[in-house]
Amino acid sequence: MDMRNLRLAGILEKAKAESPLSHEDILRLLETTEDQFGCVAQAARELREKYFQNKIFLYGFLYFSTFCRNDCTFCLYRKSNSSYQRYRKDRGEIISAARELADSGVHLLDLTMGEDPLYHNTPQGFAELLQIVQEIKRETQTPMMLSPGIVSQDVLLKFKAAGVDWYACYQETHNRALYSRLRIRQSYDERMERKSLAKAMGYLIEEGILTGVGDTHEDIAASILTMENMEAAQVRVMSFVPQENTPLAKWKTGSHFRELLIIAIMRLVMPDRLIPASLDVDGLRGLEQRLNSGANVVTSIIPPTAGLAGVSQSSRDIADGNRSLEKIIPILSRMHLEPATRREYQTWLEAQAAPAVCLGKGAVQCR
Repeated sequence: MDMRNLRLAGILEKAKAESPLSHEDILRLLETTEDQFGCVAQAARELREKYFQNKIFLYGFLYFSTFCRNDCTFCLYRKSNSSYQRYRKDRGEIISAARELADSGVHLLDLTMGEDPLYHNTPQGFAELLQIVQEIKRETQTPMMLSPGIVSQDVLLKFKAAGVDWYACYQETHNRALYSRLRIRQSYDERMERKSLAKAMGYLIEEGILTGVGDTHEDIAASILTMENMEAAQVRVMSFVPQENTPLAKWKTGSHFRELLIIAIMRLVMPDRLIPASLDVDGLRGLEQRLNSGANVVTSIIPPTAGLAGVSQSSRDIADGNRSLEKIIPILSRMHLEPATRREYQTWLEAQAAPAVCLGKGAVQCR
């Protein structure tokens, strides 16, 4: 075994022993080739099993408004993109889609929107959405994540009181210069501080990065350590997909191996966190690869008849029902994985104020 492979083996043993990985360790892991990836993914799966056994969480996705006041260069829904026909779902449509997802068996409802001016630009803009959230919670008793962009402290407090469990507000990168090229005229510090504020209120935080937009190994390593240090309970990575009529429409992208590798490294660095395998980039056909890399949450499950869009791929696998549990569960079974029960997900949520726990009989503490 040559020195590079010896170093990789040493880092993997260190990770499996749950010794903290350094910036240099992560940089070495990011140099992993596709030929070497099998042992990295195997170590990631072993750590996932230690904390979650073979249980997978399932998240329903409701992108209820595609209007946005921001002009992010990577996003199909940027305000300058007049070629895309937008939608804004009304109260009945949102509640109906939430009921359908909850009845299908998902563990969480992810209510996502662009920074829609209808909500953001008036003092009472979120009043109706707050009532919708309260009704969904009352009817479904299902945990919720809210992805509304930057909102005020008062709005965060009201949604927390209404029963929202998670606040998602992705940075996309923790390189300030790259951030300024992706999120045009948006404050890096305000975005980070809002997540800290939400965490102090008792929200669980999801943080996310985008890869394939000019990010370097150094950027990714710094982001992984930042997400670990901010104690984000769920961490995700998604491959950039160029969008028509945006500044990055002709951006050259490669394979999505880098996303798989980052998923595995995040598991090695943060073994007890939730890490999504999103259906939003490659659809159902990419699910097995992401789970094999150490992910333990299937996200972007969308009802086929609700008229809802995805993010990276606005329509992929939705109309034909390939983002439904009916299509997802057979893949889990083939991989000797299974959906967690709702009680198991609730147990995990409740345990976040305590030491990390394993899912399994009696929710035995790992440490």
